[in-house]
Amino acid sequence: MNTSRKPAPMPLAPTPALPFNPAVLKAELRLFRREPGAHFWILLFPTLLLVILGSIPSFRQPDDSFGGLRPVDAYVPVTVLLGLIVGGLQSMPQTLTGYRERGILRRMSATPVKPSALLTGQMVMYGAAALTSSLLALTVGRLAFDVTLPRQPAGYALALLLTLLAALALGAVISALSRTTKVAGAIGSAVFFPSMFCAGVWMPVQTMPHGLAAAVGYTPFGAAAEALNQAAAGHWPGWGHLAVLVAWIALLTGAAARWFRWE
Repeated sequence: MNTSRKPAPMPLAPTPALPFNPAVLKAELRLFRREPGAHFWILLFPTLLLVILGSIPSFRQPDDSFGGLRPVDAYVPVTVLLGLIVGGLQSMPQTLTGYRERGILRRMSATPVKPSALLTGQMVMYGAAALTSSLLALTVGRLAFDVTLPRQPAGYALALLLTLLAALALGAVISALSRTTKVAGAIGSAVFFPSMFCAGVWMPVQTMPHGLAAAVGYTPFGAAAEALNQAAAGHWPGWGHLAVLVAWIALLTGAAARWFRWE
């Protein structure tokens, strides 16, 4: 009789929770598709604003106050930034704060899917929506109003990516500071309107007085507007503007990591 036994199998080490989970992203996308308000304000509103402005006859004529550009040309980078601002500062913070307020993040911490996967999924989803909005604004500007596409596409893409990261990091800070969705909406609105001003929604950077334009250039969206304008004109974005964006990304990411709580 053979009494030899097979060695007991070694226990498997627990699979570490990954910061990115495709299943979580798929679920978040499904929920996002059920939010028509988010579709409008992130994806459609910036392009709709461009169409309204471009439909004004005077906006399709060269203007010396815009450096010889047509106003519609100057507003394309503004509408490109607008989708990033709406997605990062308004939509994402209220969604994340709502999850924390309802205890969803706390319950997820007891499962193999960690809350960080949800945070990553939110950033990927809203980042993709914001970039789609930017591409839509560029496409409509080109097809409907003959706006020249960026002459320095690599520099334009770099500036746009850095701006997206800054917007998402700022949204994460708003989420970290907000205990309820109402507070997130209030803080988001308080930051949203100055950000739109710095991006040039009411007054493109080219038309601002020199002192104001210089001051706005130290804000994330003011620096982004300058960088996008330079890339659109065929120049590499100024390293100073890119450095401002990188500094804001580092500062806001550190603040969000320091203050963010899962419950």
